Amino acid sequence: MRAASPARTRPRQARSARMRIGWCCKWVPPPGDDRPAAALNQRDTTVAALSRLPPAAATAKLLGLVQGNLAALAAQVEEVAAAPPLERCLRIISSLLPVYTHPVARPIYAEPALREAAETGLGAIGARARAAGIRLSMHPGQFCLLATDNPRALENSIADLDYHTEIMRWLGLAGGWHREGAHINIHGGARGPGLAGFRRGFARLSAETQGLLTVENDEIAYGLDDLLPLAGTLPIVFDLHHHWCFTGGSHIDPADDRLAPVRASWRGTRPIGHLSAPREDLLPGGLDPDRLPDYQALLAAGVPARALRRHSDRMWNRAVNAWALGHLAGMDLEVEAKAKNLASHDLAEAARAAGLEPARPDA
Repeated sequence: MRAASPARTRPRQARSARMRIGWCCKWVPPPGDDRPAAALNQRDTTVAALSRLPPAAATAKLLGLVQGNLAALAAQVEEVAAAPPLERCLRIISSLLPVYTHPVARPIYAEPALREAAETGLGAIGARARAAGIRLSMHPGQFCLLATDNPRALENSIADLDYHTEIMRWLGLAGGWHREGAHINIHGGARGPGLAGFRRGFARLSAETQGLLTVENDEIAYGLDDLLPLAGTLPIVFDLHHHWCFTGGSHIDPADDRLAPVRASWRGTRPIGHLSAPREDLLPGGLDPDRLPDYQALLAAGVPARALRRHSDRMWNRAVNAWALGHLAGMDLEVEAKAKNLASHDLAEAARAAGLEPARPDA
């Protein structure tokens, strides 16, 4: 069917009380909050830094990082648990267990102290998240590809996905079909191998990883229509901003027929999508916060396409927020903006102002 004009799209009342809006990976202190950001954010290290240390010092360094990172994640989960039910959704940073898959670190993570810290810490965090009705996810980096003709890249990607699955297992979220809505999300990969290449890579994954994996449309290689043939294989995460970029300006209507197979791909689990806004400062005078950004007009004004793909700090555009809330009836939304929890709270406040129903604490 032809989508309705996005300018006339209005938020709908949610069909379910389970909708959630979430933030990604890092916590930004709200104005007036004097807590240090370091208390709620993870730290990382490099293979080079670890390799320079004697074995005992390397173990101590990694153990300290893991313990600190798990404490920060526990604090993030408590932050989300204290928020209204509508905002109980969180993406976990991939570097939670630093350099986990590298040969330098693997023997250290096999040591009892590291293993116990990871298993015990994540087990408690997972139990707390489930009790609070928090939806958890992870998103490996851009180099995690299943559609690739490079055998080494594929092996590295499989190892990376195994690592993410191990975290989900310790959280108590593996071993089924996206339990509690949990998922590990990746992009389609290289265009050359196509969906056949993606399917070959997917077949190499463990059943546990296959039961957690999702794939999202991107801005350049795989649009929504390209990914729809995968709807019978794994869930599709629909990224609204990526679709706007890929199509050169389409603000897709929530009733668009192409979103039905996206929802069906989740097999009864509530779908999730991604949202961000283009930057407010794309033009010298700024953009109108009450109008949907016009991709083609911005290109004509000299804004390069790569700048249109960048994420804003906050969800500053009221028209974008109103349009996105029309999608909230059919999918949860992770806000991918630089101000993290502050930006997702912007959208949650817009949802409340629109009279949308918050999720139950036990949803």
